[in-house]
Amino acid sequence: MKLVITGGAGFLGRSVAAAVAARGSISGPDGEPTAVDEIVLFDNQEAGQSASPLISSVVGDITDADAVGSVIDRDDCAVFHLASVVSHGAEQDFDLALRVNLDGGLNVFEACRALRSEPRVVLASSFAAYGGGWPPIEVDDATKLTPQSTYGTTKAILELLINDYSRKGFLDGRTARLPTVIVRPGKPNLAASSWCSSVFREPLAGKQCVVPVPLETRTIVIGARTVVDGLIRLHELGASTLGADRAVLFPGLSVTAAEMVESMKRVGRDRSLGDVRVEVDPQIEAIFNSWPTRLGARRAGELGIQGDIDLDSIALAYIEDAEGRP
Repeated sequence: MKLVITGGAGFLGRSVAAAVAARGSISGPDGEPTAVDEIVLFDNQEAGQSASPLISSVVGDITDADAVGSVIDRDDCAVFHLASVVSHGAEQDFDLALRVNLDGGLNVFEACRALRSEPRVVLASSFAAYGGGWPPIEVDDATKLTPQSTYGTTKAILELLINDYSRKGFLDGRTARLPTVIVRPGKPNLAASSWCSSVFREPLAGKQCVVPVPLETRTIVIGARTVVDGLIRLHELGASTLGADRAVLFPGLSVTAAEMVESMKRVGRDRSLGDVRVEVDPQIEAIFNSWPTRLGARRAGELGIQGDIDLDSIALAYIEDAEGRP
């Protein structure tokens, strides 16, 4: 099997690739482990060197259908579609969000449709697909999608397309509707939720962190390790198990910004920690206020997709992964 990961230069893409490469296989349509002989990280920038000979990096534009088709080029392909313009970035550039998120998604789906098979496609969506003027305090898999951001709207559209392409037999799709993923290494990005990683990452490295929302702001987070395990599990589920609705809401922890700060201080109590300062950004605060603050992920649990125990375990896993020590 050839595995193509769009947005592969990002943290999640590289993490999924490394996990699959370490296993050497992933379950295919027959439910049996299938050897993976090639993993392509497709992105608009180099993904960097990998320790595994299975993993290669291809630089290309997700909005270029020919470029996408050049990597999704084997009938035994499977795809993790992670490429996206993220939340705050999508609000700043509507046209770019449509080109990358919608046109790019369609390019991936059409490249899969052109194959002589029904390739498995895992789409990374977001709980930003919820929202609305209410907004609902608690959501689950059955809650109506009424996004109040361009990012959330494009994700909701792609979710529907995954369902329809699967119904037509063009591909075997499944969607992971994700809470905010933490702790992401590297630098902050244009996601409205980027600070949820920064509030751990920067102070633990002795650097200052600015939180752009009030400390009482509540949101839903999920650990990076948990997401990687869940994405692979979702890929391996049989189509009949998912049925007509291919979207699965992943489990997450409902926490406040203050609780994240306290967790960071507990796991970093033996370090010289950087300061945390609050400087409210009205645009980011408005985006957060449009998102739900609690969720019920019963379906994920029934499908064997597990959640995190607590914030401290997420932070400790980040330290172990980032620094190579427990």
